[in-house]
Amino acid sequence: MTPEPLAADVQEAVALIRAQETRVPDVALVLGSGLGSLADLAEAPAVLATRDLPGYPRSTVAGHEGRLVFGRLEGRDVVFIQGRVHCYEGLPVRTVTFPIRLVHALGARRLLVTNAAGGINPAFAPGTLMFITDHINASFANPLAGPNTDGGPRFPDMSAPYEPGWLDQAEAVALRHGIATRRGVYLWTLGPSYETKAEIKFFARLGADAVGMSTVPEVIQARYLGMDVLGLSTITNPAAGLNAEPLTHEDVLVVGRRVRDQLQRLVKAIIRET
Repeated sequence: MTPEPLAADVQEAVALIRAQETRVPDVALVLGSGLGSLADLAEAPAVLATRDLPGYPRSTVAGHEGRLVFGRLEGRDVVFIQGRVHCYEGLPVRTVTFPIRLVHALGARRLLVTNAAGGINPAFAPGTLMFITDHINASFANPLAGPNTDGGPRFPDMSAPYEPGWLDQAEAVALRHGIATRRGVYLWTLGPSYETKAEIKFFARLGADAVGMSTVPEVIQARYLGMDVLGLSTITNPAAGLNAEPLTHEDVLVVGRRVRDQLQRLVKAIIRET
């Protein structure tokens, strides 16, 4: 495949970043709700506010800072996307995946994407770390819809959106470090309302183990660009109907903070050993 021409907004953002930061990231990391502090792990960090980048959408959700953090992590150059944006903020799905196109244009060829998710599988208690083996796009929105003019495949294969070899390596890393993880299927809903009890029963029958409002568009975009992807969900709450209490975003943030140290330890080991 011939190299794809960069869209004007990506070109402008790359030029602005390169005027300030010349390191080429090996891995890009997307930080989910309550997980933004992972960017504090970066050594020799260079922090760029995304509001200053042309074409970059603004995050309006608590726990999403709106920054790109370049630095070293366990001996590798990385970039943290600290401030995910979502379709439920009123953004087109193509806009939501702008950060992925940007980090790819900056040189990243691997994407480690994290999120906070509701547990559908009753065996996944809050605090469970789940490697994503596959996903279900229940929103039916796709960032690749529209004219196909950038040199990429018109109908990209999505039979293995999460790189199996990297997943096996990451799981082995977790075992070596005594960090309990599970494997499961992640389902994306548009949001921002949480799911109904009937919807959760339906999703369980589809084979979903966890549900959330992000990640899938980013993964589709990354795979289209040829990036290897590893997905990691923090189960922050039981999904609707599996708990007596109503769901709140604060519960998501609380559990995210509770498992932060373990998640940071796992991410560092994955970057170092895979």
